[in-house]
Amino acid sequence: MLTTQEEALTQLVRTSMLMSEEFQFRPLISRLVEQAQDVTQSDLSAFYVYENPANAKSRLRLGYKRGRYEIPKSLNAGNEIVDFIGDCGEAVVLLERKPSPFLGVLLHDEMKSGMAIPIKTAREKIGILFINSRSTGFYSRIRFAFVESFTRLAGGMLHNARLLQETREYLQRIEEMERYQENIFSSMTNLLITTDESGAIHYFNQAAAERMNLSREDIGRRISDFFHKRIGKKVINALEKTQESGNEVLGIEGIFKGNEKEIDFSLNLSPLKGKRGRHEGLTLLFTDQSRERELKENMEVAKEERRVIKDMFARYMSNDLVQQLMDTPDLIKPGGDQKRATLFFADIVGYTAFSEGKEPAYIIELLNGFFSEAVEVVLKNRGYIDKFIGDCIMAAWGVPLFSEEQDAVNAVSTAVELQHMVKDKKRRFFTGEAKDLRLAIGMNTGPLVAGNLGSSQRMDYTVIGDTVNLAARLEGVAGADEIIITQETLELIDGKFKVEKREPVRVKGKVKPIQIYNVTDFR
Repeated sequence: MLTTQEEALTQLVRTSMLMSEEFQFRPLISRLVEQAQDVTQSDLSAFYVYENPANAKSRLRLGYKRGRYEIPKSLNAGNEIVDFIGDCGEAVVLLERKPSPFLGVLLHDEMKSGMAIPIKTAREKIGILFINSRSTGFYSRIRFAFVESFTRLAGGMLHNARLLQETREYLQRIEEMERYQENIFSSMTNLLITTDESGAIHYFNQAAAERMNLSREDIGRRISDFFHKRIGKKVINALEKTQESGNEVLGIEGIFKGNEKEIDFSLNLSPLKGKRGRHEGLTLLFTDQSRERELKENMEVAKEERRVIKDMFARYMSNDLVQQLMDTPDLIKPGGDQKRATLFFADIVGYTAFSEGKEPAYIIELLNGFFSEAVEVVLKNRGYIDKFIGDCIMAAWGVPLFSEEQDAVNAVSTAVELQHMVKDKKRRFFTGEAKDLRLAIGMNTGPLVAGNLGSSQRMDYTVIGDTVNLAARLEGVAGADEIIITQETLELIDGKFKVEKREPVRVKGKVKPIQIYNVTDFR
């Protein structure tokens, strides 16, 4: 039972951690309802989801409920409580059953008090959480503060879950389109070759490979060099003209002199252009003209869908990671790769004592203020935010892109910049009562496994291994304003930073003491 702010904060941290372990929309809804009812000890809880969030008059359907009472399967526009929350976006608390415009907060006749809390983000309405009790005056300020803070966190998590689901659907469609296109190209009796903007061979289908003796070694070879002495000068001139003018040329007839036999062909030349007319190469289609437009349109559709995916991921990952995902769709599948990376744990020193007695909403605002600026520094230095663990940031360099020495330098640079930022008197976070909060950072470099771990129901791109565990232990060793690194990290950044050697320390899971160093600043 929630009776103190400390209990509310403890429950908020526990429930938010539990929610953060799930990435699917429907399981997140069930956790939201279950935890809200358990923590508040209510008798009935239900979550209604907007069917069309963009429509102000959208109906809400029941997404999940807990309790033995029968409640409506949907809530329509015109319902006073639905319209009020939809218009103003504020929560409603009813402490007793009496005639009121907000009596709709109580979903069953046996309920005597209740709350209706909107679940939303700054740009999207997601649903409404109802919590009811058979007792009059059941919902105290502490219960309300917990539920309000909890639902704010849940709104962002549900929004991200929807984005993840949409992203996976987009990627699945793109993979299906690529397979479909490859099947088309492979089954064509026409000979298809494409070049890039420099005139080098970029692609050829199976028919072209077999009849023109093309192989993988020809990828990247200039098309004019490949055709030299095999095809008439007229075709070479047409290629150069189309490359320069960007105009389509149809029905060029000629003879290709192959190793075994000659090919009598009719050639269509078409420029490949990007979204804004940017020249990206040429399409050479021998013999068949009828399917050229269809193939070109399908390729542009696939490119456009990839742009949508990139725009969606760019809000959550560094540019390098987004590009890696676009180049290697397998990154979203279960499994992991062996990597050598630098791990970083940054923890707020004094947070536990400071948070005692504070309103949960204030603590969340405080953490978000720091995290918002810290994340920008990590991403600027090409890092990957693995996760937030309470008041701690876990980040990695070297996943999925790898450059061991530069990864370590980028990671330590980030740590130094964060310490400078925390010490800056002009900072926009850790103000007022929080002005004395500091940062402790532990780092380590070594082998680990990185990838999307999980199942088809839930996947999480993360890193695991002894390297990760040691970095976490060293964060506990680090004091306020310190950046503790290992010998492995030092060897990669030596000479670029000011470093103090420390006495070896014993950490859990290691038999021998670990030699550590404290990075004090850039050199």
